[in-house]
Amino acid sequence: MSKMIASMEVGTQRIRDIVLSLRNFSRMDEADFKAVNLHDGIESTLLILQFRLKEKTERPEIQVIREYSELPLVECYAGQLNQVFMNILVNAIDAFEESNIGRTFEELKAHPNQIRIKTQVIDNQVIGIRISDNGKGMSEDVRNRIFDPFFTTKPVGKGTGMGMAISYQIITEKHQGTLECISTIGQGSEFIIQIPLKQ
Repeated sequence: MSKMIASMEVGTQRIRDIVLSLRNFSRMDEADFKAVNLHDGIESTLLILQFRLKEKTERPEIQVIREYSELPLVECYAGQLNQVFMNILVNAIDAFEESNIGRTFEELKAHPNQIRIKTQVIDNQVIGIRISDNGKGMSEDVRNRIFDPFFTTKPVGKGTGMGMAISYQIITEKHQGTLECISTIGQGSEFIIQIPLKQ
């Protein structure tokens, strides 16, 4: 009985954490600009994606390397910014799944899939977020079109081609910031977000 109660407590705590993360991710009760901790948004997004990051029979866990700087609260549409993080991270995971085809578990363990998230303050007035992966990278043609509406490299029925276009709009129009992509075939991709600290 005591083991069953302990197990229920663990399960209840996990459910509580997921619900709080979903609430933090969506920020449905916050339609206006609000000063928030960006790291909380990133962590909520990672928790929601945990089922895709964790180890599977065909591959080890996707490693997430955090290089967080101390950030002040940032004035932003938090829910929309979290959606940008989600779109970039999902694309990285999808790219890993594609590039892992034909590689053994042992090969992937020796050279694991990695996502690196780095945050920093630039000139005391801009927040920089860099999300990079060590995946297969993109050709120059794909990179040049990555933010075009309806452009996708995924098979028919797998993607709408709107995720990165919407992300670009959220960063540049809603937050007066910049979103760029750097990528080289065989060396992975990096998305660089910069938004003003105050709107």
